[in-house]
Amino acid sequence: MRKILIVGAGQSGLQLGLSLLAEGYQVTVMSARTPEEIREGWVMSTQAMFHQALQTERAYGLNLWEDRAPRIAGLHVSLSAPPGTRALSIVAPLDEPGQSTDQRLKMAAWLELFEERGGIVHYQGVTTADLDGLTRIGRYDLTVVAAGKGELVGVFDRDTARSPYAAPQRGLAVSYVHGLAPDPRYPAPSVGFNAVPGLGELFVIPALTRTGPCDILFWEAVPDGPLDLWQERLDPAEQLKLTVELARRYTPWVYDRCADVELTDARATLSGRYTPTVRHPVAELPSGGLVLGMADVVISNDPITGQGSNTAAKCAAAYVEAIVRHGDQPFDRAWMERTFADFWDRTGASVTDWTNAMLAPLPEHVQQILGTAANNPTVARRFANGFSDPADFSDWLMDPARTAAYLTAVA
Repeated sequence: MRKILIVGAGQSGLQLGLSLLAEGYQVTVMSARTPEEIREGWVMSTQAMFHQALQTERAYGLNLWEDRAPRIAGLHVSLSAPPGTRALSIVAPLDEPGQSTDQRLKMAAWLELFEERGGIVHYQGVTTADLDGLTRIGRYDLTVVAAGKGELVGVFDRDTARSPYAAPQRGLAVSYVHGLAPDPRYPAPSVGFNAVPGLGELFVIPALTRTGPCDILFWEAVPDGPLDLWQERLDPAEQLKLTVELARRYTPWVYDRCADVELTDARATLSGRYTPTVRHPVAELPSGGLVLGMADVVISNDPITGQGSNTAAKCAAAYVEAIVRHGDQPFDRAWMERTFADFWDRTGASVTDWTNAMLAPLPEHVQQILGTAANNPTVARRFANGFSDPADFSDWLMDPARTAAYLTAVA
């Protein structure tokens, strides 16, 4: 039986581990926190997941919240120009519903499920020296690093050709709340994407948390602009107060829904910033051992397109497929690089290109798409479903000539 070590217990690492257990591998996961510590900790993300990514979980029976999490029916895109006035409104339905489950719930339950299904868990933080020692011993046939934060990320070199940004492009502030009133224009659960051009975006995401169904209010602020008030971590109550105040000033249609909002729990906020970065997928440790990076270890995109958890899930599925297909052959550098290259070509490149484009001022042809989508249900539906399959955007949204041809065809 082949032995796999996975360092990191997030969306990609645990999904990979649970999937490989089902395929007959002996899998060990190293987690810095216990299930109870995760469950009682601070929120970790917004994790809106769409159909394609959710299907990779369902394939291995990991969809434990299918009947509890709100079913996200679509997107509601609004454009504020000038701030405080809604200049554009797009209701864009999804063909298949999405879901967002608080990772405190998901990762704690998946860790417990992993052990129930026969997986081995070591609860400890892992340093570069620890990782070097583990690979030197040669106990495992393959070591995968899925811990997207902390020291271990540094062993993977930055891919300068695929990393156009050298600094954070947004300041981020997340608040999980109860009491948000339904969107009067689109009362079905939907992701609200409220753009304030040149300043940032406010997202509203239906979700499931420890205390039941909720909504996530998520500001993305252009650095050094008037929305960029998240450089220091605020008291949770102060963060929510500021979140609502900024909504009053810049997206009053969201503010009008906030009269009764309150935090879901005492650790329901998250803030920070990071630089979008793509890294080389294979790291060589001092002893000569090789480790393979996955998901946000090697593709760390800004959350403006909501693709972090989706990319992680798809990466786990792609790596499972590659590992099983490889049989008893050695997991050498060539296999590692080919495995990541296949995932990059299939998923990573399109997600990264689209996300980086959304961080910049929208070009004229994308503005034309959004303007058309406001009155054309066909265009609106295709735009919404691109969040599940971003590769589709390369055929009509990422290139001005293709955009023109598509809009002519649907006119």
